[in-house]
Amino acid sequence: MENKKILIAPSILSADFGRLEEEVKAIETAGADLLHLDIMDGHYVPNLTFGYTVTQTVHRLTKLPLDAHLMVTNPADYTEKMAASGVNFLSFHPETVFHPHRLITAIKQNGMKAGVALNPGTPLNVLNELLPELDFVLLMSVNPGFSGQKFIPSVTAKTAQLKQKIIALNLKTLIEVDGGIDVSVAPQLINAGADILVSASYIFSQQDYSAAIRNLRNV
Repeated sequence: MENKKILIAPSILSADFGRLEEEVKAIETAGADLLHLDIMDGHYVPNLTFGYTVTQTVHRLTKLPLDAHLMVTNPADYTEKMAASGVNFLSFHPETVFHPHRLITAIKQNGMKAGVALNPGTPLNVLNELLPELDFVLLMSVNPGFSGQKFIPSVTAKTAQLKQKIIALNLKTLIEVDGGIDVSVAPQLINAGADILVSASYIFSQQDYSAAIRNLRNV
């Protein structure tokens, strides 16, 4: 395995929103590399989370890059407002738009890194025409909508297959994996080629956020 730093992106979905400022600052101090924001609309997924106001608040509270995952039916409508809210990485599900290439271009034109999110049941060949345009790919290792679900093991092989595609095309596209990630699955994902690990319930359930983040990096 190449010697690289694995980026950890805690998802604030599992944070205590009654103490949001304290939680965000604690995660930043603990060594997080990104903050992951799960934006759900209650349509594409059955859950409803938060939007621009919370995103703007988190941006004011931290210097960490914000990584927003749009689980919404109309992601193109969010692009400019997400950029204005301080988002640095923005991903969407390709099945929610007629012209994903156009949306990738718009995300980049708004100064953000562009990513496509693939559900566990979405095949990698969806990326065939898009991969050279993407800054990152978000592989979901649970079905999106709720925190605390169990990791789907087949996503490890999917991660390895995607890594081979990226190498074959001589790209620098990052692989992000999200869903059910804890210390039992992080090493295999890192070995398979993951660059960014998203974790919600595992990190926020620990007393020591710093130790949790270090353990996920497999240090």
